[in-house]
Amino acid sequence: MMAFSLRNIIAFLALFHASIVVATLPSCQTCGSPEPSPPEPEPEAFPPEPEVPEPYPPELAPYPEPDQSPEPSEAPIDNDGVFDVTNYGAVADGGTECSSAFSAAWHAACDYPGNSTIYIPEGTFLVGPISFRGPCYNDRSPNVEIRGTVFALSSLSSFKSSYWISFKNLQGLTLIGGPEYGKLDGQGAVEAWKEPSCEKSARCKKLITSIDFINVSHATISNITLSNSKGFHLGLHGSKNIKIYNVKIIAPEDSPNTDGIHVSNSSNISIFSSTIGVGDDCVSIGPGSKNVSVSNIRCGPGHGISVGSLGKYKNEKDVVGINVRNCTINGTENGIRMKTWPGDRPSNAYNMTFEDIVMVNVSNPIIIDQEYCPSHKCKSNEPSMVKLKDIFIKNINGTYSTKSAVIFLCSSEAPCENVQLVNINLNYLVPNSPRQGRLNIKGFLNGLQVGVRVEYPVSMR
Repeated sequence: MMAFSLRNIIAFLALFHASIVVATLPSCQTCGSPEPSPPEPEPEAFPPEPEVPEPYPPELAPYPEPDQSPEPSEAPIDNDGVFDVTNYGAVADGGTECSSAFSAAWHAACDYPGNSTIYIPEGTFLVGPISFRGPCYNDRSPNVEIRGTVFALSSLSSFKSSYWISFKNLQGLTLIGGPEYGKLDGQGAVEAWKEPSCEKSARCKKLITSIDFINVSHATISNITLSNSKGFHLGLHGSKNIKIYNVKIIAPEDSPNTDGIHVSNSSNISIFSSTIGVGDDCVSIGPGSKNVSVSNIRCGPGHGISVGSLGKYKNEKDVVGINVRNCTINGTENGIRMKTWPGDRPSNAYNMTFEDIVMVNVSNPIIIDQEYCPSHKCKSNEPSMVKLKDIFIKNINGTYSTKSAVIFLCSSEAPCENVQLVNINLNYLVPNSPRQGRLNIKGFLNGLQVGVRVEYPVSMR
């Protein structure tokens, strides 16, 4: 085998003349990268007892402060183990702060020796930061059913930690709306999005996640609407075997850092049949994520569906087994994206499939960005040491609005490896313009396979 520089790739891609071409570049021995790992089996939704991921590093997403909620108060329950928050003092007037009542209902349900449900009836409730903790009786979590609307306190000073509502150390949780969607509104527009660090840069200093799952297993989230979060809408950390479906996540296009769903150090996560339109990534898959499936998602506005960012912190765990398919991405800044920071923090992301995806007026439909630096304060002369390999991209159709439909900014020290493009059919929206610059490559790419319509020149850097 032999190394391939950009000159080799240019010579190789100059062979494209037919409408469908399939070719392969040999692997590289001299670029210092390890041999490709063998493909892992197709991820299952809930395989038996997967490896428990280690807690995520504090610098990635710090564990919130210990719960300061009061001890539960006595209140009646019905014969079915349903704990209505209004029986514990919650007032559905939209102005009375109800976190103590919610906490008291949780403690009572958590200690109940049978199946139990926290019930939030119709009406509008105002709730400050609250943590629903386990383990509960017989290591079985109460369910949470939301029929009404829950608003967060608007002031950032009310939040001493990084979450609004957190679920911790629980097993078997179901978070569900009623016949229609239960609604949780983070009220980010009132103060959080106007915070000076959000207005002056791409990254806010203080991010409050609306719902955080921390060390939660075998849980389901459905029929919930999350809107206007102060930061991420839904975060999964150190969790496993989670299903998320029939969820709506909504925030304005210009709302900062309002990712829809963020996954880190979690395994066997299935996200499907949902609509997400926010100011950042619709779905972001961070370090330590394993066997994550994203399907039948309508994404837009936002920044698309992303793996990363990776390589910002030391000792990040690998990303393995990502499957994104049957999605529609509409009016976003990016489509499918892999992003890593420059610098010397090595890790791997591999066995990733993106298939059967429709792009509608997307700026950058397919992008590998190993020079990711939203703050523009990175050491750009340090190449990323995150190894991206075994990437399969197939059946991507639609329209785009920039000069390059496919952009690969690969590392010079940890080259992208074994990237396959099959049946990519993306049309430039600008009328009467020459079709060129559709595939834009910078850096080193080791082992490229192409079966793609190429009808005009390729741009290289």
